[in-house]
Amino acid sequence: MKFIETRGNDGVHSSEVTFSEAILSPIASFGGLYVPKELPTLGEAFLTRHLDSSYKTLAKDLLTTLQIDIDESVMDEALALYDGFDDPSNPVPVVKVLEDLYVSELYHGPTRAFKDMALQPFGVLLSSIAQKRNQEYLILAATSGDTGPAALETFKNRPNVRVACLYPNGGTSDVQRLQMVTEDAPNLKVIGIHGDFDDAQRALKHLLGSESFKSTLKAKNIALSAANSVNFGRIIFQIIYHIHSYLELVRHNVITMGEKVYLDVPSGNFGNALGGYYAYQMGLPVEKIIIASNENNVLTRLINTGRYDLRNQQVVSTTSPAMDILVSSNVERILFDLFGDQRTKVLMEKLDKERCYALSDDETMRLQTLFSADYCNGDEGKAYIKEAYTQQGYLMDPHTATCFKAYDCCATQPLKTIVYSTAEWTKFSPTIAHALGGANNQSDSDALHTISQTAHIAIPAMIQGLFTKPITQATVIDKADIEQEILAFL
Repeated sequence: MKFIETRGNDGVHSSEVTFSEAILSPIASFGGLYVPKELPTLGEAFLTRHLDSSYKTLAKDLLTTLQIDIDESVMDEALALYDGFDDPSNPVPVVKVLEDLYVSELYHGPTRAFKDMALQPFGVLLSSIAQKRNQEYLILAATSGDTGPAALETFKNRPNVRVACLYPNGGTSDVQRLQMVTEDAPNLKVIGIHGDFDDAQRALKHLLGSESFKSTLKAKNIALSAANSVNFGRIIFQIIYHIHSYLELVRHNVITMGEKVYLDVPSGNFGNALGGYYAYQMGLPVEKIIIASNENNVLTRLINTGRYDLRNQQVVSTTSPAMDILVSSNVERILFDLFGDQRTKVLMEKLDKERCYALSDDETMRLQTLFSADYCNGDEGKAYIKEAYTQQGYLMDPHTATCFKAYDCCATQPLKTIVYSTAEWTKFSPTIAHALGGANNQSDSDALHTISQTAHIAIPAMIQGLFTKPITQATVIDKADIEQEILAFL
C-alpha cells in the first residue's frame, strides 16, 4: 500500500510513501496529511469469510489485504494486545438498546475509551519500526481527554520512544486528567496548557512541521512523529471495528449479509468517522454515516450548509469534552477523497488564513450523499442518558448520548443503526450522576459512587485506584512555552 498527500506534492517530500514512512513522519507537503493511494474492494466474500472469525483474525486479514509493510510477527504482537481487553474473545461487544439501534462498545480496553482500539496496537508498530531502524523517536500527542491516556499507556517503557502529551488544563474530566498526571514511566512527559484542545493540536501540528524544531531534535539523534489521528497508523485500526460491528449484526441475525446500515459516530477530530468512511469505500454496506456533535457543532454546519466557518467562534466547554473541538483534522482526508488535492489545498489554506471556507453547491451535495449530521446540547444529552437507563437499563456516557439525538433526527429510513460508544461511564461520572437524579457538580469520586449505588455496578479497579495514586506529572504552562518544555524533557 502506498500513500499520497492531501495537498499535493511540494517537490521536497516524496510523492509516494510506504505505510511505515507515513506513520513515522505523518505531516506531508504544505502541512497536509497522508492518505491511501488506493483502497482494495473487500466485497461480500471477504465479509462472509469472517462471519466466524475472532476480532484479531479479522484485523490481521484486513491489514494483510491492505498490504502494509509491517512484519507478520510484529502484527501478531500488536494485535495480541486485544487479549488484555475485558473479554479477549470479543473486545468490542455490540449491544441492542432500541429496536433499530445497537451500540458498539469501543471502551473495554485499559484506559476505558475507544482510543485503546487503535493506540494499543499502534504503539507496538511504531516502537518496533524505531528499534528496527535503531532510531530514537519523540511522539507528540495532543488530547481532548482520551488520546492522551491511551497514548501514554501504549508507549510507556517502550524502547526507542519518548512521548510528550499536551492537554488543555481544566478541559478534560478529572478521571482523564488523573490517568495522565499519575503516569510515572521515565519516557513520558505530560504537559497541561492554558488553552483548549485546538491550541494543543495547533502546537502539535506546528512542531511536526517546524524545520528548526526537527533540526534541534536531529542534533540529539531524535526523530519526530505523532500519536494523534493525523497519523494514519491510528486510522488503519479504526477501520476494523466498523467491519466487526456490522458482522456482529449479521451473526445475531439482526440483518442479512449485504443489508445496509447507518453508522452513527460522535465526532470531534473525525478520525472515528473517517474509519467508517474508509470501510464504506472498501465495500461495507452503509447507507450513510451520521455525524453527532455537541454545541461545538462545526461539523453539523459543514455537512448541512457546506460552510466551515470559525470566524467569531470559540470552543465551548460542554458535558462531552472530548468533542470540544473546532478544527477537525480528518475532514481534510474526506475533502481530498471527494475533491482532489488541489481543491483540498485551496480549502485548507482558506481555513488557515481566513478561518472559513465554503463548498460549492455541487460539492455540498456530494458530501451530503455520504453524511448526515445533527448536534446535541448538554441538557438533551442528559435526558437521553436518563431515558436509556430508566427505560432500557443501559448506562452510557455523554458522548454516546449525542448519537441518540442524531439517530432520532437523521436515521430517516427503517434501517439498523450502529452507534459507536467511545467511553465508559466512569470517564464522565458527574454528568451521568446528575442525569440519573444525583446532585449537580459532584466530584468525579463522589459521582462514581453515586452511579455505582444507583445502577448496582462496580467501579473498575483501574479507575478507583486513580484517586490514591501520587501525582507525578504536575506541569502546567502557557502555550508559548511548549517547545521549551519539551526540549527540557529531552
